[in-house]
Amino acid sequence: MKILFLLSVCLSVIFSSGCNDDKKHRLVMATNATFPPYEYLADHKIDGIDPKIVSTIAEALGYELEIQDMAFDSVIAAVQSGKADIAASGITVTEERKKQVFFTVPYVVAEQVIIVKKESKIKGSSDLKGLRIGVQHGTTGDTYVTKNIQEPERFNNGPLAVAALLADKIDAVVVDGEPAEVYIQQRPGLKKLEQPLTFEEYAFAIGKHNPELLKKFNDQLMKLKASGKLDAIIQHYKEINAPGNSGKSFDNTSFIGKFQESLYINFFKDSRYLYLVRGFAVTLEITFFAVLMGIGIGFAVAVIRSTADTTGKLKLADLLCRVYLTVIRGTPVVVQLLIIYFVIFGAVDVDKVLVAVIAFGINSGAYVAEIIRGGIASIDKGQMEAARSLGLGYWQSMREIILPQALKNVLPALGNEFIVLLKETSVSGYIALADLTKGGDIIRSQTYDAFLPLIAVALIYLAVVMLLSYLLGLLEKRLKRNE
Repeated sequence: MKILFLLSVCLSVIFSSGCNDDKKHRLVMATNATFPPYEYLADHKIDGIDPKIVSTIAEALGYELEIQDMAFDSVIAAVQSGKADIAASGITVTEERKKQVFFTVPYVVAEQVIIVKKESKIKGSSDLKGLRIGVQHGTTGDTYVTKNIQEPERFNNGPLAVAALLADKIDAVVVDGEPAEVYIQQRPGLKKLEQPLTFEEYAFAIGKHNPELLKKFNDQLMKLKASGKLDAIIQHYKEINAPGNSGKSFDNTSFIGKFQESLYINFFKDSRYLYLVRGFAVTLEITFFAVLMGIGIGFAVAVIRSTADTTGKLKLADLLCRVYLTVIRGTPVVVQLLIIYFVIFGAVDVDKVLVAVIAFGINSGAYVAEIIRGGIASIDKGQMEAARSLGLGYWQSMREIILPQALKNVLPALGNEFIVLLKETSVSGYIALADLTKGGDIIRSQTYDAFLPLIAVALIYLAVVMLLSYLLGLLEKRLKRNE
């Protein structure tokens, strides 16, 4: 009961801090900030053509703009569910997407192009058949390659596909033309083929439940076009060049010099290590509260199921617990997270940390329940009989005699479950949470270096797991002293 009380207080604090009563005066933009020059991270803020256009229009309409960075294939879902008011991520207008959302008037004509290494023998799209083609998942480049060439290799964002190309994991990347220019500028070993694959139009997506916002946005967008300000914004961001070097001098002829340069670019330039620091704090916050929630749910479900098995009572509650265990253990945690965020809390403005805590807490509770139930079953039945013969009631016997011993027996398994939970939180980026793994992704999207960011994230997780294992070992030794 103490754990449940503490959990309710903690979740209430998170909920109260996460809810915003001023939503009417806020315009929420969903984007995937790995698409320069349209949207990208600069100085730890999301900048680019799309954010600038939307912020200009939001200011004219009297809105305060909030930008949420999430996976590209989630931005339209965010608008559909009402979690965001507008999706702006270099979105191409297609007939399929028109069925799901409203589109504003187009603001730019773009093209899909092919990026290869400079020494590549690929001359055009006809040479791609049978080769390894990388695309960003859910983009029109993905659709075009799938329909007209072959099944591609899909990546979460463009920079990851480019990094795979640089590492010789794929032979070519199909991506939008403007971002391709930025990628090539940052990595001189790449080139863009002259012949585009296809031409397309970009527009902003707005939910079909909000036609009034569509009209206002179109009016402002047309004013920007007529005044020439729209072209000025686009041209300004196209002219912003990514740095051609790290800004510091290193001895590139030695391994140590190259390593130092890579270390500087990945972590110290523009204080990029802060992405990992902040992400780590979010990961710990989610894990801590999800563990509390998982323990509370797990204990309750385990006791109900054990009581039903032993006494034949609580049949309805036992049935509900069985359904809960089947559904939660039978579906991936990332699917549960997306359902809770986009469906259950679709119409509610709830802090994303709270959503993650609920999702991971419910998921963990199912596994904790079966672990504790196994611990209860491991206690000799004679102990319950002895407790009852001494005048203790069933629930008192469970609380004072059975559960303390069961908990000690299953402590290693519980510790393992909490370690698994810590690592499972790495999918929080699907709902625009900047956790530890997302922090590493952001660094990779800016530096195109997969090695150091991934190693750094892995080492942080490893260090935390080793610390947890050490603390659990100390707790086990302490509990064994009374044997």
